[in-house]
Amino acid sequence: MKTSLKEYFSGKTVSLLGAGISNMPLAEMLAPWCKKLTVRDKKSVQELGENGKKLISLGAELITGEDYLSGIDEDIVFRSPGIRPDIPELEAARACGSVVTSEMEMFLSLHPCPTFAVTGSDGKSTTTTITSKLLEPSGKTILGGNIGEPLLYRYHDIEENDAVAVELSSFQLMTIDAPIDVAAITNITPNHLNWHTGMDEYIAAKRKILDHADRAVLNYDNDVTREIATELQKTSTPVTFFSLSPLPSGLLRDIDSAAWLENDVIYSLFPGEGKIEIMKRADIKLPGIHNVANYMTAIALTHGHTSVEKIREVARTFGGVEHRLEFVRVLDGVTYINGSIDSSPTRTAAALSAIADRPVVLIAGGYDKNIPYEPLADAIFSSSVHTVVLTGATAEKIYAAITTHKDYEKHAGSLTIVKNADFDGAINDARSAAKAGDTVILSPASASFDRFPNFEVRGRRFKDIVNNFE
Repeated sequence: MKTSLKEYFSGKTVSLLGAGISNMPLAEMLAPWCKKLTVRDKKSVQELGENGKKLISLGAELITGEDYLSGIDEDIVFRSPGIRPDIPELEAARACGSVVTSEMEMFLSLHPCPTFAVTGSDGKSTTTTITSKLLEPSGKTILGGNIGEPLLYRYHDIEENDAVAVELSSFQLMTIDAPIDVAAITNITPNHLNWHTGMDEYIAAKRKILDHADRAVLNYDNDVTREIATELQKTSTPVTFFSLSPLPSGLLRDIDSAAWLENDVIYSLFPGEGKIEIMKRADIKLPGIHNVANYMTAIALTHGHTSVEKIREVARTFGGVEHRLEFVRVLDGVTYINGSIDSSPTRTAAALSAIADRPVVLIAGGYDKNIPYEPLADAIFSSSVHTVVLTGATAEKIYAAITTHKDYEKHAGSLTIVKNADFDGAINDARSAAKAGDTVILSPASASFDRFPNFEVRGRRFKDIVNNFE
């Protein structure tokens, strides 16, 4: 396959839809191989900046502007994850004989080494990162996918004894039909409903990660994933449950397994092994009960490819991923935390539960994904938040969810709500509201696209402002 991949593209025309993070390395790989490389992007060549210059230097034809998807007729078309696979332009391309795929879809189809895949509404980036740290293959471990690192361009460097830990979004999973050694769904809650046609499609996309998995790892505590597990147990696919509580007796078939928390200790039970103590909750450096669930997911995923000693070592030393409960600084007795990755109410609820031992000033709001904000209001009223600073497109929706909540009147005297349309101004408002001993956390419960190209840029802007406070 190492040689045939190059031969596959030889003599063919290829189109990349989007000049973003997953397609730039792909463009560099394909430019010398294919007959003609076309890159299509809604941004102008000038707006593409360095990426545009790089593509031109590679000899690619750039089609830009509002009609960038018109007339797609290349032999092979790589769809960016954010573009729906069923838009008329892609349907027309298929009708003309184009093969429509994606960077991740092609990589997984090639299956160059054992693959450990993670999806879910919350926790997938941290879980995938932990998984990559736990894996002990005889070769190297590659971390990639939706977490930021494309993988197809690395295909020629991957050997059979390597391992891949990959995060997959529902956007990517819409069209993926490929083998995966072990696949996990951390949880499923409403998300991305501005892009998907509804919850049914969103759940179906997440469910696709299990279609060709040798083993499925599923959250017993989440209603949706528990139902998926029940359906899967009617097949021959082994299921590994994870739970923050002991699992009911009779749940596991002979081929099934589990990881669970009991009296603040994580245990596992796999066929032929019996009950094994993995580690104490106190061994985990990352704060919050949600990170206990993340570790159990990773432990379940990597069973047979890691050791109890390795798990404990990683748990005691791994300090987390950027933008996920990331410590920024302490100033005037106030702790600042960057949780820009928190793009849904359930993510923010998990973040607030992790810092429930201190008074909190919460900065929330951003791009509207058409998801309900009542769960965020629930989390605010069950936490130690005393001030909420709202900004961005969802500010009014979040305000309405808070002020119409059944507990609002009871807490109205102790909860302050501030609205500031300016992101930088909102951060300054949060500083003004905080006192020594407080924690200010950016945990938007919303995506970033109303102001920023992605959550990383948003988080770094937050950190820049906070680090320049005097």
